[in-house]
Amino acid sequence: MPAPAILFPADPLNPRRPDPHFAWEARTLRELGGEQYLVDHDALLAGDAAEAVRQVRKDCGPLWYRGWMIPAADYAAFERALADRGANLLTSAAGYASAHELPGWYDVFEGATPPSTWIPLSPAAGRPGAEQLAAAVERLGGHGPAIVKDYVKSRKHEWDEACYVPELSDLASVGRVVERFVELQGEFLAGGVVLRRYEEFARAGGDAGTTDGLVNGAGGGGGPAGGPEDGPAGARGRGGNGERPVEARVWWLDGEPVLVGPHPDAPGQTAEPDLTGVRPLVRALGCRFVTTDLASRADGSGWRVVEVGDGQVSDLPRGIDASGLLTSLIAA
Repeated sequence: MPAPAILFPADPLNPRRPDPHFAWEARTLRELGGEQYLVDHDALLAGDAAEAVRQVRKDCGPLWYRGWMIPAADYAAFERALADRGANLLTSAAGYASAHELPGWYDVFEGATPPSTWIPLSPAAGRPGAEQLAAAVERLGGHGPAIVKDYVKSRKHEWDEACYVPELSDLASVGRVVERFVELQGEFLAGGVVLRRYEEFARAGGDAGTTDGLVNGAGGGGGPAGGPEDGPAGARGRGGNGERPVEARVWWLDGEPVLVGPHPDAPGQTAEPDLTGVRPLVRALGCRFVTTDLASRADGSGWRVVEVGDGQVSDLPRGIDASGLLTSLIAA
């Protein structure tokens, strides 16, 4: 079997070059002797998967993708279009959805991640009904602070308006935040509405802080501008001094960590998370290429999994040495 190649999004202004956001990864891959192809991300999201993969050589064999997020349904079309050209994605559509969307991975990581519940919802359906929200609040215990997101992303940069619920027992407040969140997500609402417990984590300066645990930033999930990290850099959640929680992103391939680094929002931060309890959970999930974001508890009691993601659409922090990760992918 040939070594896997890697697919990158093409630059919309110059389809023969990688998208500028991923150009440094593509350059590193070339230096390692790896093979790459370009795909048209805009065409894929527009429903033309065959056009999206037109530049991929026929019968090229196994492939990884490294690029902007893709809604799960479009990823399935992506997989089929590549199969029609004699190529196969090493992350299946089912595996992608399991790692990319919270309901796909939550049961495996329950107890190691903030408690969560969700309401399936299509973008055309509007906000959930009052009875649905009340039932979801009850499933989270009925009181305390929470975060609103969809299956993939939050609106963390509209924190008070469309993300943070100070008290779940205030159902009117829950309804307002959820309604605004759904309105802002619009057609990019991914899967449904999630209510997720708000937890405190240690901050780089030593103070307690919080995070909503969202790997994929804020903004419209899966839209043309929606990438692995399309939110601006900065602290996630509320914090007195603006410093980010102590957080690490771990890249896993076939159940083993191949890269541990900072979160892309804070590329200068360093952390050394304890992976002892996380490794068996990643293996139980059964997805080949995933990321976990881990945050240190404010009380010093250990590390918490704040998000799981598909490794193909999770961003790398600027300045990190990605050669080991890319070498592992093309040797898989």
